[in-house]
Amino acid sequence: MTTLPSPIESGGELDQRLAEKLGGNYGVYESFNTMNLLMFASILVTFLLVGMIWFQFRRARDQIGGGSMFGFSRSPAKRYQQGDEPVTFKDVAGLESVKEDLAEVVDFLKHPKKFERLGARIPKGILMCGPPGTGKTLLARAIAGEADVSFYSINASEFIQMFVGVGASRVRDMFDVARANAPAILFIDEIDAVGRLRGTGIGGGNDEREQTLNQILSEMDGFATNDVVIVIAATNRPDVLDPALLRPGRFDRQVMVSRPAQKGRLQLFEVHTRKVPLASDVNMERLASMTTGLTGADIRNIVNEAALWACRGNKDNVSMSDFYYAIDKVLMGAKREEVISEEEKRATAYHEAGHTLIAWLTPGRDRISKVSIIPRGKTLGVTQLIPEEDRVSISQKEIEGKLLISLGGREAERLVFNELSAGAEGDLEYVTQLAQKMVTAWGMSERIGPAAFRVGDEHPFLGKEMSTQRNFSDKTAQIIDEEIMRILNHASEVTAEMLAENRNKLDALAQALEIREELDEAQIEQILGPPKYRRKEEKPSEKNEGKTGGNKDEKEGTS
Repeated sequence: MTTLPSPIESGGELDQRLAEKLGGNYGVYESFNTMNLLMFASILVTFLLVGMIWFQFRRARDQIGGGSMFGFSRSPAKRYQQGDEPVTFKDVAGLESVKEDLAEVVDFLKHPKKFERLGARIPKGILMCGPPGTGKTLLARAIAGEADVSFYSINASEFIQMFVGVGASRVRDMFDVARANAPAILFIDEIDAVGRLRGTGIGGGNDEREQTLNQILSEMDGFATNDVVIVIAATNRPDVLDPALLRPGRFDRQVMVSRPAQKGRLQLFEVHTRKVPLASDVNMERLASMTTGLTGADIRNIVNEAALWACRGNKDNVSMSDFYYAIDKVLMGAKREEVISEEEKRATAYHEAGHTLIAWLTPGRDRISKVSIIPRGKTLGVTQLIPEEDRVSISQKEIEGKLLISLGGREAERLVFNELSAGAEGDLEYVTQLAQKMVTAWGMSERIGPAAFRVGDEHPFLGKEMSTQRNFSDKTAQIIDEEIMRILNHASEVTAEMLAENRNKLDALAQALEIREELDEAQIEQILGPPKYRRKEEKPSEKNEGKTGGNKDEKEGTS
């Protein structure tokens, strides 16, 4: 049976021929026309798409009061909600002066009439400046926990989008919402993302970042005297901010959040170990003295690493040995499993022995905590030095001592093997920068005298350093180069003489390092005798306060 589609006309010539050939074994059926169905479906889909777009447009318009589609111009600032355990000033260790300044802000928000009675006006903006990890964001959260007011937090990079004008509209929306919910606090983190110096971009002042900054400036100027809205910003680059941000009437007050001192580090360890079960041998004061120069974030990381290491050992509490391991891991990096050859191990041992011996023979306020030739991080060995006390200044004699210590590894290799290696690359970079500052910034060169010269382009991304001419002549530049080389060559000669005079101590220390791989201060003293840096009033029983530790800015090593 054969069935043919409808184009064959019944009773026609073709139909008759097929009937003659096939007899009655065929039929003709009417085919279904799909054109009408396809046309109807396309019209329906078109109406659905138009309806969805219109619905989205109406919803976006209702949400932002007639703004752009999909809410691009709305502020992404998040309102802080008090949790079960809000962060307060009690959770911020140290930084007492900073907390006093911010507590004044909280008091003003709670009791504005108390200040208005005497005609006092709280600053419109407060800028918190400090190195990364010192607790600026934590302080902002503590303000939210202390003040029973609206608190909005945003990162400055969230203002910038690919569409021109979006950042400015978001700033307007953010300030409008804050005014509507006054008293309120606006916290802008990393404000240098939009607050950098204007006039350095390609757009000549018309780019998105500068428009956003201009809007922030105008909004802060537009605060009425009765607007109880305070802007708190945080940055670790205050030197790149536009001067218009820092003038009175905008960010009136700058609060420096610096690295914690001994007392602050002790409080940080106490705060971060509240929920950590500690063994009886944990000495908080010793840990605080071993972590000179570290920030609150570093200390929190050390406590966490110590707890993780104790968990690996299936311990019931965290002991002092766990903290020693955590400090080594944070400061020097994790141990590498690679095995170095005996020749490289011997060269590394003499390199680190050279650093250690010079540091042992050089008077100063830094003491050796540990020397190791175990590969960690990017280094094959490291000599750790920690300051005996917190300080913010350094003398020329101490700088010259640092030069000798840093060149000790290179000169030890040349003395023993009569050749140099690439392991001193980091040491040479360090001493060159130090000598350059001695000549150009600190006035420690007799030929140059009491003068300061700009040598490096510290902020080329600002666009202003590339066009700034140096403030000294070619002749002065030649003298600067000669003085830097004179200082480094003299330090190298002095270091070589000291190592040659104490060759037996250098060999003994290197051999001990090859065998033990790590030596602490007490073990080094058994080989070399009492160090020159030890204070005269220090008792022998106090000579080994800690077995490990160090300062990121002070440690020496080879890579």
